Amino acid sequence: MTKPLDGVRVLDLTNVLAGPFCCHQLAHMGAEVIKVEAPGRGDLARQLGADPELNAKGMGVSFLAQNAGKKSVTVNFKHADGKALFLRLVETADVVVENFRPGVMERLGLGYGVLKEHKPDLIYCAISGFGQDGPWVDRPAYDQIVQGVSGVMSITGDTDSAPLRVGYPVADTVGGMTAAFAVASALNARPRGAFIDCSMLESVLATMGWVVSNHVIAGIHPDANGNENPTSAPSGAFQTRDGLINIAANKDEQWVLLTDFLGLAALRDRAEYVSREDRKRNRTDLRAEIEHALSELSARDLARDLNAIGVPAGAVMSVPEVLAHPQVADRGLMTAYADVPGVGRDIEVVNTGVKLDGAPLTVPTPPPQLGEHAAEVWGALGLSEDDIATLADKGAI
Repeated sequence: MTKPLDGVRVLDLTNVLAGPFCCHQLAHMGAEVIKVEAPGRGDLARQLGADPELNAKGMGVSFLAQNAGKKSVTVNFKHADGKALFLRLVETADVVVENFRPGVMERLGLGYGVLKEHKPDLIYCAISGFGQDGPWVDRPAYDQIVQGVSGVMSITGDTDSAPLRVGYPVADTVGGMTAAFAVASALNARPRGAFIDCSMLESVLATMGWVVSNHVIAGIHPDANGNENPTSAPSGAFQTRDGLINIAANKDEQWVLLTDFLGLAALRDRAEYVSREDRKRNRTDLRAEIEHALSELSARDLARDLNAIGVPAGAVMSVPEVLAHPQVADRGLMTAYADVPGVGRDIEVVNTGVKLDGAPLTVPTPPPQLGEHAAEVWGALGLSEDDIATLADKGAI
């Protein structure tokens, strides 16, 4: 299968998550992604993750998670020969992605203006916490910082637990996905060439459209609603005999189907539950009525039966449970790599959640060791083995 970005070369100068996640998407879409890393240490994610042994090897789990299919070379941007070599590489590329703090590339003499002189149709994507200008431009940004300032934490949890951090790096991943979409779109433009300024903060706010619009249009102050869906009732997580189940009876016809199924049809005649707005106002009492009816039922059986009659429902599952379920396990979301160099054992990593023409998007090679592709990449620029060794001895690569 020819992938959409076959023939596109991306230079991935990024670290940790937002930038690598962006280039992870591009690699799976067919781009040749070359990680350009710092000599001796590489992407900081190589030292991050829950397995100390892999961290020590420079192949940390955090690195393995979003760098499959990429190549790796090292360049010292502060060395004149390293900088010159990088500029030669830029001439062969379509895209450069970086997530340094704003101004770093300019101070290195490798900003967009310089790179564009070497590659006029270059697409340059700068991912940062707050964008390339504004009063916070010089602030460092990590996922949790962005979750906090974006308002995400203020609406996560309930009245007792909020503000609460989302349980995975949502700002990093949303920022990376936004950047990947922008890069792919820019590649479609004719003539090519663009500077993409991707702010993690604004990327996250853009995904909060309902929350933001309810505030700026309807005047509703955003609150933390826990597991309740503030737009409808009964809609949220309900306790069963063996765990939580999400039920979303958002339409009146689903409300009828649910109450009939649970033997609660009489609730529909009560004044406090007649309309959706009535049910929203009295959602706490309604929850008690429903959970009483669910107290002897199994969440997984109930999810099956409710979906069968047209009421959206799903048991609340753990990550291991959902990965093992045929709905995920049989669709090719994960790719296994055997005896990965630098890791010394088999690994599995997550792909993209996209299928093209019925096939999941995969990449054939595992995450690279630091500098693994020096001979291939630099050799393609005309450097001999001796040239590469000399640059390495100088500390340029």
